[in-house]
Amino acid sequence: MGSVTGAVLKTLLLLSTQNWNRVEAGNSYDCDDPLVSALPQASFSSSSELSSSHGPGFARLNRRDGAGGWSPLVSNKYQWLQIDLGERMEVTAVATQGGYGSSNWVTSYLLMFSDSGWNWKQYRQEDSIWGFSGNANADSVVYYRLQPSIKARFLRFLPLEWNPKGRIGMRIEVFGCAYRSEVVDLDGKSSLLYRFDQKSLSPIKDIVSLKFKTMQSDGILLHREGPNGDHITLQLRRGRLFLVINSGEAKLPSTSTLVNLTLGSLLDDQHWHSVLIQRLGKQVNFTVDEHRHHFHAQGEFNFANLDYEGNVSFSCSQPQSMPVTFLSSRSYLALPDFSGEEEVSATFQFRTWNKAGLLLFSELQLVSRGILLFLSDGKLKLNLYQPGKLPSDITAGVGLNDGQWHSVSLSAKKNHLSVAVDGQLASAAPPLGPEQIYSDGTYYFGGCPDKSFGSKCKSPLGGFQGCMRLISIGGRVVDLISVQQGSLGNFSDLQIDSCGISDRCSPNYCEHGGECSQSWSAFHCNCTNTGYRGATCHNSIYEQSCEAYKHRGNTSGFYYIDSDGSGPLEPFLLYCNMTETTWTIIQHNGSDLTRVRNTNPENPYAGFFEYVASMEQLQATINRAEHCEQEFTYYCKKSRLVNKQDGTPLSWWVGRTNETQTYWGGSSPDLQKCSCGLEGNCIDSQYYCNCDADRNEWTNDTGLLSYKEHLPVTKIVITDTGRLHSEAAYKLGPLLCRGDRSFWNSASFDTEASYLHFPTFHGELSADVSFFFKTTASSGVFLENLGITDFIRIELRSPTVVTFSFDVGNGPFEISVQSPTHFNDNQWHHVRIERNMKEATLQVDQLTPKTQPAPADGHVLLQLNSQLFVGGTATRQRGFLGCIRSLQLNGMTLDLEERAQVTPEVQPGCRGHCSSYGKLCRNGGKCRERPIGFFCDCTFSAYTGPFCSNEISAYFGSGSSVIYNFQENYLLSKNSSSHAASFHGDMKLSREMIKFSFRTTRTPSLLLFVSSFYKEYLSVIIAKNGDFQIRYKLNRYQDPDVVNFDFKNMADGQLHHIVINREEGVVFIEIDNNTRRQVHLSSGTEFSAVKSLVLGRILEHSDVDQETALAGAQGFTGCLSAVQLSHVAPLKAALHPSHPDPVTVIGHVTESSCVAQPGTDATSRERTHSFSDHSGTIDDKEPLANAIKSDSAVIGGLIAVVIFILLCITAIAVRIYQQKRLYKRSEAKRSENVDSAEAVLKSELNIQNAVNENQKEYFF
Repeated sequence: MGSVTGAVLKTLLLLSTQNWNRVEAGNSYDCDDPLVSALPQASFSSSSELSSSHGPGFARLNRRDGAGGWSPLVSNKYQWLQIDLGERMEVTAVATQGGYGSSNWVTSYLLMFSDSGWNWKQYRQEDSIWGFSGNANADSVVYYRLQPSIKARFLRFLPLEWNPKGRIGMRIEVFGCAYRSEVVDLDGKSSLLYRFDQKSLSPIKDIVSLKFKTMQSDGILLHREGPNGDHITLQLRRGRLFLVINSGEAKLPSTSTLVNLTLGSLLDDQHWHSVLIQRLGKQVNFTVDEHRHHFHAQGEFNFANLDYEGNVSFSCSQPQSMPVTFLSSRSYLALPDFSGEEEVSATFQFRTWNKAGLLLFSELQLVSRGILLFLSDGKLKLNLYQPGKLPSDITAGVGLNDGQWHSVSLSAKKNHLSVAVDGQLASAAPPLGPEQIYSDGTYYFGGCPDKSFGSKCKSPLGGFQGCMRLISIGGRVVDLISVQQGSLGNFSDLQIDSCGISDRCSPNYCEHGGECSQSWSAFHCNCTNTGYRGATCHNSIYEQSCEAYKHRGNTSGFYYIDSDGSGPLEPFLLYCNMTETTWTIIQHNGSDLTRVRNTNPENPYAGFFEYVASMEQLQATINRAEHCEQEFTYYCKKSRLVNKQDGTPLSWWVGRTNETQTYWGGSSPDLQKCSCGLEGNCIDSQYYCNCDADRNEWTNDTGLLSYKEHLPVTKIVITDTGRLHSEAAYKLGPLLCRGDRSFWNSASFDTEASYLHFPTFHGELSADVSFFFKTTASSGVFLENLGITDFIRIELRSPTVVTFSFDVGNGPFEISVQSPTHFNDNQWHHVRIERNMKEATLQVDQLTPKTQPAPADGHVLLQLNSQLFVGGTATRQRGFLGCIRSLQLNGMTLDLEERAQVTPEVQPGCRGHCSSYGKLCRNGGKCRERPIGFFCDCTFSAYTGPFCSNEISAYFGSGSSVIYNFQENYLLSKNSSSHAASFHGDMKLSREMIKFSFRTTRTPSLLLFVSSFYKEYLSVIIAKNGDFQIRYKLNRYQDPDVVNFDFKNMADGQLHHIVINREEGVVFIEIDNNTRRQVHLSSGTEFSAVKSLVLGRILEHSDVDQETALAGAQGFTGCLSAVQLSHVAPLKAALHPSHPDPVTVIGHVTESSCVAQPGTDATSRERTHSFSDHSGTIDDKEPLANAIKSDSAVIGGLIAVVIFILLCITAIAVRIYQQKRLYKRSEAKRSENVDSAEAVLKSELNIQNAVNENQKEYFF
């Protein structure tokens, strides 16, 4: 303790240490005795009195003595009524009345308290409410319970507002009880030592509680060292309290053994602050005043006959330091000069949160100058102001708006000027010239009176808001009591003998890591890089699931997901696979194949899987999903999963519940089973898993784990690879989850009297509510929750207005969003509200949000106590008719469907999503309803994907074709509802819509050809000169109509988009979204008996014009994309067949992308999906059956069989030799590279499979 003694805080302490089972003071006794009624007259004082019969001694509650209460001489906000309770008391309640039988009463007031009658402190409610509501008449009593209670000797009531038709009048009572405690006075060099009786110590329970007050911002309050190196220190740093605990389990402090917590702020205000440290086992509560932090301590520690050293006093000294608060930018304090005329000298201390404000102004006589001392951007600046000249500044200090006390010393004598901040002299001073400095006799602190000194006393940065103390002029300390009594100087808008500063960033109300900054009257949150937005960083900028991203129209890719919305979990990055079903893919570090050898139950192998998200984030994601799964691949060779003698598991895995699981991929959670055991096809029928057969060859038990409550897999343990030739290998796939149960969770409200009810919504400091609704009703209440006076309500006020109403104790407020269109259009609309300490906001759909700022220093806690009503109200009136979906409160989804199942007149679920989401289906895709959600049917579209937005493109090699036969399709589908049944030989086609894109460099080229059984056709070609041509022949007896575009060479390697729309004899053509032409056909108005559509080369002989024949013989080489003829998509039918379509692919046609950069070789862009001729042999004149009838063919076949057998025997021998060499090499290497492990295992499996297959062939 010797090393600590010198740093002990100069403070007063009330210290107690107690065991857990002792009851804390204040909780076991009544403390509601009236304290004022028995006080003598001398205990009452006031700022002034209207008359002797209106004196403060007549201010007892319910008394009619004198004039029936206290009234001051003048009714203004600088009046006060003070009570001396005689000793420190615990005050638990106050009550007020007006003057008896008069029109004098106070409607609001401040309550202040003090131990000494100096340095008053304001009592605050909810950490922000400064004032108390007073009386509405002269005789009724308004009673307030004080939570927390006040421990003080002096109380002071300061009227703020009063009856405008009367004057200030008060009668009061104070309730409480005696409060006694031992005190010790420490001077900064002394210490108090307490030696614990080890026998009385509880090993698991401890409480340390103390109260302290000080004017010093730094020092040690408590330090304890244990025998094992553990220690605990309670230290004040810059007015904040730090608790440092080291459990002593490590030689060096580490994050696991060292706890460093911070609570409280501005604790150097010479007022009592309470500290409570409670320990139960390793659970610790650290409380400073009303702010508590709970944590889990690592290791063991405890708190260690009383002795002292140094100058220790067991009584309370009261340092006299009288602060003054500058309440607004209009505040000022004008003081006379005590130093004489030949110098300017002033010193003071200040504290503030504001970056700017005037601290001091003094005008100089004889010269037209003034001295301005002000804050700018947290720095102190001294400015010599002189009209007509540029100001010259001295800058000192930095970050002086940190809420700490800073000292300033200003001296100007003769022609020398200096200023010091916190003892540091400014580096430079401007030259003053030969003029002598004379003060004009007045110093203005914090600001100047209105219309005084013209521009010379105008700080460009406004007045000062903050506290000052220890003000001296010319070496003489200013008596602020004389100022308060009006005998010295003058002032405006000050609070004398009190520092009203508060730390609005302690506790920090900026959520999710938002950075808090503050001014005198407000705090601000910087949400940069947090992933959240809003006034308090409450609202996540990310969606809660891949499903939500999908229904914003997003495609597959990496996205940040915030599973609990505005809850405590951080967002994390994952992959969303937006197919018809939305899959969430979460990776981990075990995706490579891992081989395991040389293990046994005494030396097990444990493999751990670390995911890209925390377990809490994973659990939230899994809980939202409809289904989750993980593929577990487990290979084994002479390695069992279960001991067949006693049934104990030899291998197992662990999920997020941290429980051992012995079922494997493809099985249900039944113990010790694999998928083959459920299906009854294990390689040995007496076992439930293939690996349990214990064979000396590779086998596997592989499948999907899909029991959500056990996922994801976090660990695998293998113990049976210690025998000769024994080995196992495993590979775990990513966690896959599909759907979002919360996104589509909905309920339908059938009557205005119907509603769902849920537990009370708790959003005291910050609350957000979001949901979707659709309705045809003109009004109705979506949601309501009531308190005693507080409430929240969201409603459809009219067909075009959504309103959010609320009251947190400051009176009701309303925010409304009005739409130019009706909300009751039976489409989904999204509503989001948020209320926090700074503001309330309402947003509907993409309309401009509306915001209501919170009143300054008003009530902030939303206190509700009734049930939460959804779709109606407690009165069963003005209920909502329609559907509500995805209702979330503070990021948590309410299960509307579950509650609706047991509630009359409310139905679970809600259909009709296509009216809102149908616009997401593009390119001819049709929205189809599902029981949960919807999907886009791309059957009639040339595109695919979840929203029919993925174009189907193909690279056509030289001489290749895609042929779609309409007549054959009619024969296949004439008895079905297929769209192709509309094209057949009995029908005449009077209109068609053709769309496609292409890229090529070849001329001539045939892009598209439609033929009929009556020699009518449509050809779209690129002529030899590069012109784009459309040729319609709708009458076989006439020449074709030719539409020619010669504005550029269309075989330029660029991607071109074509639209051809024919209505009978009128054709509209659009090229690349800008070139448009309308033509009239002369050859006819309709196709008769459409036969086929050809992309690429025309193989059969056709009666066509010369240009079409030339292009048809050349075909097409390049890329075609999104080809569609009305409802037929030939490329899609060829590359993505969903049912037997009469489509033939000839030559090299490969799925590709037409949107690659120009100049890229088309073949390099091909995907792996390659197609050959789907129709079988083209030349069917000589069937294959005829080829094998000849004798020569038989002889050739026998020779081929003999050669094949010899080759097989040779291959078997070579592979067995390779297998032996490979096995010996792998046995010699204990640890292999992970990347090569899978390749090696696959090689071994291939060898094993080849041997097995060849053995089968040989014996056959």
